[in-house]
Amino acid sequence: MNTGPAPGERRPGGALEAEVLALLQSSPQALTPGEVLQSLGDDLSYSTVVTVLSRMFDKGLLTRGKQGRAYAYAPVADAHGLTARRMRQVLESDSDREAVLTRFVEDLPARDEQLLRQLLGGLPDQE
Repeated sequence: MNTGPAPGERRPGGALEAEVLALLQSSPQALTPGEVLQSLGDDLSYSTVVTVLSRMFDKGLLTRGKQGRAYAYAPVADAHGLTARRMRQVLESDSDREAVLTRFVEDLPARDEQLLRQLLGGLPDQE
């Protein structure tokens, strides 16, 4: 699955992390750094893969568990779950949640607003 850059070229920022995340999301089980390296199949070093996996774990994108002498890594959520998580993190970074949510809904296309209202209508009140 060699999707890396041509020899001598560098990946754009975040590209390796995106490749690793896509690989882990498509895997039926957690993978060790060696398995990730083998699957990526390009000129990365083992230590580079370990560093990327460790940083992704520290960011909360991955879980890990011991597998022999190494850790095996798995994503905390599928692609949609990670997008929702990023949206929640952005919302939590602003002190005026009501203003952010109001602006968000106002700026939605009518179809998305209707979908959001449908989804919210099906949820029980949690107050």
